[in-house]
Amino acid sequence: MHTRRIFWQIYPGHLVVTFFTLLVLLAVFSSALERFHRKQVSENLEALAQFAAEQVRDRFDANEQTYLTAVTSKLGAKSPARITLILPDGTVAGESDKSREQMENHRDRPEVKTAIEQGRTGRSIRFSSSVRKNMLYVAVPVYRDSTLIGVVRTAMPLLRMKEALSGIEHQLLWGAAVILLLAALLSLFVSRRISQPLEQIREGAERFAAGDFSYRLHSIGSAEVGSLAETMNTMAAQLEERLQTVSKERNQREAVLASMVEGVLAVDTTGHIISLNKAAAQFFNVFQPETATGRSIEEVFRNIKLQRFVAEVLEGLEPLECELVVQNNQTYYLQTRGTHLLGTQNRHIGAVVVFNDVSRLRRLENLRRDFVANVSHELKTPITSIKGFVETLLDGANNDPVEAERFLKIVAKHADRLNCIIDDLLMLSRLEQGGKEGMEMQMAGLCGLLNSAVDVCTQRAAEKNITIQVECPDALNAVVNPPLIEQALINLIGNAVKYSADGKTVVVSARAENNGVMLTVKDQGYGIEEKHLDRLFERFYRVDKGRSRQEGGTGLGLSIVKHIAQAHGGTVSVQSRYGEGSTFSICFPSGQLKSA
Repeated sequence: MHTRRIFWQIYPGHLVVTFFTLLVLLAVFSSALERFHRKQVSENLEALAQFAAEQVRDRFDANEQTYLTAVTSKLGAKSPARITLILPDGTVAGESDKSREQMENHRDRPEVKTAIEQGRTGRSIRFSSSVRKNMLYVAVPVYRDSTLIGVVRTAMPLLRMKEALSGIEHQLLWGAAVILLLAALLSLFVSRRISQPLEQIREGAERFAAGDFSYRLHSIGSAEVGSLAETMNTMAAQLEERLQTVSKERNQREAVLASMVEGVLAVDTTGHIISLNKAAAQFFNVFQPETATGRSIEEVFRNIKLQRFVAEVLEGLEPLECELVVQNNQTYYLQTRGTHLLGTQNRHIGAVVVFNDVSRLRRLENLRRDFVANVSHELKTPITSIKGFVETLLDGANNDPVEAERFLKIVAKHADRLNCIIDDLLMLSRLEQGGKEGMEMQMAGLCGLLNSAVDVCTQRAAEKNITIQVECPDALNAVVNPPLIEQALINLIGNAVKYSADGKTVVVSARAENNGVMLTVKDQGYGIEEKHLDRLFERFYRVDKGRSRQEGGTGLGLSIVKHIAQAHGGTVSVQSRYGEGSTFSICFPSGQLKSA
């Protein structure tokens, strides 16, 4: 950004301030002078009117108009003012400048009206239709024995007052011009005295910035500028010493970081890299870690989760931890811990992130998960075969057909149950292994998901004459994995139908709440005792074991709902009173909700 020299910032400013100060003073003085002069003229006109009133008081009536005209003519000849004698009915009885016969009734004139009706001196400034000029009028009531006998009005043209003031204003303008010229010369001198030493200090500062700490400034100008020059010389000497110390400490720090097996990343408050050691560069496949300093974290690291984690550390108040999975030449599982980077006086200057390689431990855990998943798959194969043979036998049983069919149906029922358990175990395994990052997230209309889940459960609800109501704004959308959310809703609605008496109502709803979204399934079923609520979402936990197995449940449905909610970064909760029904809720945190 282009900046002006200090001389051009000071000198024009002084001139502008001086000019407008003089302009304001001239305006104020001229206005005050005009008001003072007008007041003086008004007082003089009032005094003249009082004098004229004393001259005509004894003969001020309609029968003495000749005498009154003579008096006004005589007074008008000795004064620049215009004098008019007016009777109480507004008739002009005497006029100094014009014949009274040519004068119209003056009772409606503002100053005369004030004098007659209010009994006090009236004043006004207006255009005179008689003399064709703007005039200042003063009207004084005349009393004889407490009886109003007339009004003496005096007047002065405003043009004459303006002519008197014009000469004074010209003298003021000339004086202001002289003052402005002297102020310009003085401002020029002062501006040069200020700017020249500062220019020399600027040149010295540029040499210090270039690394020339041997250069010294001379004490010039005022005491303040000389003190500044000496301070900058001291600063240059101290800066040279500190730079040497910092360089030594930096070399030592880099040697320590280079020898660490843990990865270390330091960023400033804006997300630009301060330091990156070799281990961290190896984890994230950064080929030249020395060139990363000063660049933004988004430019150096393509890992979205790491970028978000660093942003959360910078914005938060407490240390954070997470696990990152990095795919390069090999897969790294990094236990990541981030905390604030503090400078002098505990000032927040950024964040430091430490990466601990736990790949071996995670591979062992993955082997355990894979083993459980493989066992489930192996169990599913013979169960499917048994179910197929049983269904074949059902088509034509030998020996005792009735008993054979009954037993085969029992076997088929248990086979179906084992199949459902294995399916649920596999889903839980997938949710645990994948998490939110392993899911395909997309914008989806929640009303459609609710209706689709309700359609799946409609037949079972119809068998029990249960009504399912859907409450959802049409414009409510969210970024979710639609199949998983639909599966969670099917589990909740299925439970609501399963554990509700015939003829009841189940309400399925979705609403925006605190910049998030809340999905709820409310039933009028048997309800759940409070002692069971804390463990309700555990695997295979049953409130009523006999009834649950009779209804065909696997004991994994609510656990699947919990893991689906967690995979979306949300939570699941339940509110229930025994004998009054239950309300299950899935809450997605702020950030999941999107506008339609």
